[in-house]
Amino acid sequence: MTEQRKRISGPAQRKAVAKYNAAHTKIIPIRLNFETDADILEHLEKQSSKMGYIKQLIRDDIAKG
Repeated sequence: MTEQRKRISGPAQRKAVAKYNAAHTKIIPIRLNFETDADILEHLEKQSSKMGYIKQLIRDDIAKG
């Protein structure tokens, strides 16, 4: 996608996106505490892509063995 994300317009498209997401993706929520995890939150806010940053950290860890 370009700089702007495409908007899901109609109910059929929303249903198709929901079906794709159910079959191909997983949401893994994480809860961070404003006080005890302030350093993590501050560092994440500096990242242009939080998801990309976290995924790269995990892939780097996997590569270490």
